[in-house]
Amino acid sequence: MAWTSFPVSKLQGAIRAPGDKSCSHRALMLAGIADGTSEISGLLEGEDVINTAKAMAALGAECEQKGNGRWTIKGVGKAGLTSPAAPLDFGNSGTGSRLMMGLMAGYPIKVKMVGDASLSKRPMNRVITPLEQMGARFEHDGRGMLPLTLHGSATLSPIGFVPEQASAQVKSCVLLAGLNAQGTTRVTEHHPTRDHTEKMLRGFGVDLDVVSADGRRQIVSIEGGQTLQAVDTQIPGDPSSAAFLTAAGLISPAGGVMVEGVMSNETRDGFFRAASMMGADIGAEELGDAAGERLIDMQAVSSGLKGRAIPDYLVASMIDEFPILAVLAAFAEGETTVSGAEELRVKESDRIAAVVAMLRVNGVEVDERKDGFTVQGCGGPPPGGGLVETHHDHRIAMSALVMGTASQKPVSIDDAAMIATSYPDFMAHMTELGADIREG
Repeated sequence: MAWTSFPVSKLQGAIRAPGDKSCSHRALMLAGIADGTSEISGLLEGEDVINTAKAMAALGAECEQKGNGRWTIKGVGKAGLTSPAAPLDFGNSGTGSRLMMGLMAGYPIKVKMVGDASLSKRPMNRVITPLEQMGARFEHDGRGMLPLTLHGSATLSPIGFVPEQASAQVKSCVLLAGLNAQGTTRVTEHHPTRDHTEKMLRGFGVDLDVVSADGRRQIVSIEGGQTLQAVDTQIPGDPSSAAFLTAAGLISPAGGVMVEGVMSNETRDGFFRAASMMGADIGAEELGDAAGERLIDMQAVSSGLKGRAIPDYLVASMIDEFPILAVLAAFAEGETTVSGAEELRVKESDRIAAVVAMLRVNGVEVDERKDGFTVQGCGGPPPGGGLVETHHDHRIAMSALVMGTASQKPVSIDDAAMIATSYPDFMAHMTELGADIREG
C-alpha cells in the first residue's frame, strides 16, 4: 500500500531515539551464550531484532520479553548452542544472519538459515570464506546466498583475516567465531569500522586486543575458549534512526527537532559530521553512557545547506545513512558528491541505484556513479511529486517520506511495511513532530 508525505510548515518536538539495532542484535547473541541470566532494557523491538531473539531461543537460550524493550535472557553457558528443530528465519536482516553465522560456527550443530526475498539476494561469501577457513562447512546452491545450511565445529582453527571490504559485519562474524576457536583469531582492517562488537564483548567479560598500526590500519585479536558472563545492560539510542529525525528538522521551513538518548560513537557519526560540513545547525548535550557507549541529546534546527564532496574517510561511519544524506543534498545549494561507497550496491537494495531513482522521480538532478552519486542541489525545496520505488529497503522508504515533509509537492512511496524491520515507531514519531504522512 502506498504512503504519501505532504509538505508541512514546521516540524518541532522531542523524540527519544529507539534502541540501536546493531547493539540490540549483539546483546541478544552474547547474552544467549553467556553463563547466567542477563537483563536488557531499551532493546529495539523491530522485526530484524525479534528474528534474532527467536533464533537464539531456537538454539537453546531462554528469551523472555517483559515489555517496553525489557528482556530477560538466560544463556546456554558452557552447555553450548544446540541444533534447532526448524530453519532459522532472519527475514530482512543482513546483520542478524551474518553475525549469527559466526556465533554458531563454533558449536557442533547443523542449522538451516533462510530469509526473505531481499536477504536471499545479498552476498554471504564474505563471511562464508573465513568461516570455512576456520573449519565450518556450508551447503548452498553455489551462489553463496541464503538459503544455506551451516555445519559448525567444536574444533575451529584460529585465523588471521583481512576483509576485502570495510565491513563491521564481517569483522564481527570472525570475532564471534573466534570465541570458540583453539587459539588467537585476528582481524586486520585497513579502515576501522563500527566497534560495537568489541565494546559489548568486553562488557560480557571477554578480553580482546585492539592495536592501531600504520596510521589507519587496525588489528583486533581475540583468544578462544573464553566464557561470557551475564550482565544487566541498557541499549543506547540508534544514531541511524536519529539521522532521519535530525534531517527532518534540518530541512523543515521552521521549528526544531530534539532527539534524546542518541549513541555518540565515532564509528557511527559520519552522517552528522557530513551534515555539519554542509552547514547543518546541530547541537549536542552529554548525558552519560549505556553499554559502554556515550549518550547525547541532539538538537537540529532549520538550516541553509551547501553541497560538499563527502570525504572518503567518513564513508564507513555513515554507510547506512547515505539515502537520507542524499535528501539533504537535494535541498542544498550546489553539488554534493559521494564516492568510495561501493558497499551500497549490496545493501537491502542496490542503494546507489535506488537513491538516484528516488531523487530523479522528485525532480532532482543526480548522476549515478559506480561507487556513489553526484547530486545537483536545488538550493531549497526540491519539486517533489514523485512515487518512489522502495525496493523493500526501509532506509529508502524513510528517506523519501522525510523529503516529502519539506518538498514543493508531496512525495509518495510504493510500500512502507519494511520500515518495521528497523524503526517500527517511525510513523508515530514523525506524526508527533508534525509530519503529515497518510496511507493510500
